[in-house]
Amino acid sequence: MLHAGLDLSRKKLDVCLLSDQGEHLDQFAVPPDVDSLRRLAGRIEEVHRQPVCAVIESMTGARIVHDTLEQQGWSVQIADAQKVKGLAPLACKTDKIDAGVLAELARRDLVPEIWLPDPGTRADRERARFRLHLVRKRTALKNRVHSTLIAWGKPCPVSDLFGRRGRGLLGRLSIPEPWRSTLQASLQLIDSIDGEITAQERELRLIGAAHPYVPQLTTVPGIAWVLGFTIACEIGDITRFPSPKKLTGYTGLCPKVNQSGEHDWRGPMKKNGPRYLRWALIEAAQHAGRSPHYRELYERTRKRHGPQRGAKVAAIVVARKLSGAIWHMLTNDEPFAPGSAAGTLAA
Repeated sequence: MLHAGLDLSRKKLDVCLLSDQGEHLDQFAVPPDVDSLRRLAGRIEEVHRQPVCAVIESMTGARIVHDTLEQQGWSVQIADAQKVKGLAPLACKTDKIDAGVLAELARRDLVPEIWLPDPGTRADRERARFRLHLVRKRTALKNRVHSTLIAWGKPCPVSDLFGRRGRGLLGRLSIPEPWRSTLQASLQLIDSIDGEITAQERELRLIGAAHPYVPQLTTVPGIAWVLGFTIACEIGDITRFPSPKKLTGYTGLCPKVNQSGEHDWRGPMKKNGPRYLRWALIEAAQHAGRSPHYRELYERTRKRHGPQRGAKVAAIVVARKLSGAIWHMLTNDEPFAPGSAAGTLAA
């Protein structure tokens, strides 16, 4: 078998080929487009006539390289970039050296491979993530409108500045140009994004109705169908997590830990894993903190950490609890039921 290390950049893909015995067979670079990748696979097949096991680091563009070469008969693994640096720290780092390191890891069977979702899960993730992207853009535009009012000393006597009464107030607002024009343009963009978000949510609701995890997730305090669908897509297959601790670690909600002797230092969140899953769990935790199941924990944590960061820390603590409950629910195929015979899901 041949072992190929693939180092991807914007304009090229560096390739290093090794034999089973570690012999350096070839080193070259090709454009990273689909046609060039297919020609690459054909060229190596014609010259070497051996199956290929390839490794590429996880990054933007790695999936199309993976999919294209897998279609050509290669076995392609996607490696965790951070763990690769830990396994093979380099004093001199170039694209050719990186490709060689990946090929050697493949030959020694030391690749820190990451899980790659199937095309259907990837498509569902893209839908949920695009909706979140639109919501964030809409929030940024609304914040800009509010800042314009503050900058010109205009009061906001209504609870919803973008409702019927608020729009009437903005229509009668007297501010000079160009702020008047930019405010009107912001309102038009908000309306346009509102329509696109509504269309996206309609599609998500249809797709989410058939997802096996969404019915259970919507029974959790703080999780409605949008967050439920987002969490289900980001988790993927629950069976790949053997314990609730593994799922919680995947979310990136755990603190960094540095222990040596009597020294025990706890830092901020690790933030590994999908940031969209982390966002969805924290968003759910902010609502779940007002439910009877988590109110006491939320308030106790918030008071312990003070008014400045207490609410944020409390939401993270509750989000970790939610991740453990979600593992039990999806693993046992049952709704949220703290204190049930199957275990305390809220703990």
